[in-house]
Amino acid sequence: MQSLIESIDAFAHDEEGVTAIEYGLIATLIALAIIVGVTAIGTNLEAKFIAISGYLA
Repeated sequence: MQSLIESIDAFAHDEEGVTAIEYGLIATLIALAIIVGVTAIGTNLEAKFIAISGYLA
């Protein structure tokens, strides 16, 4: 019985793989920030090109 309790305790305190998951979450957040930033810049740039084409027409 003691072995089962020790095994459960060891499993509960095992942190192997946690770092990889944390790095994955950080990479996902960075990618999301880049996508949002590029989308905002692209929309702003498109508006400027439309304004310039209106001046040239």
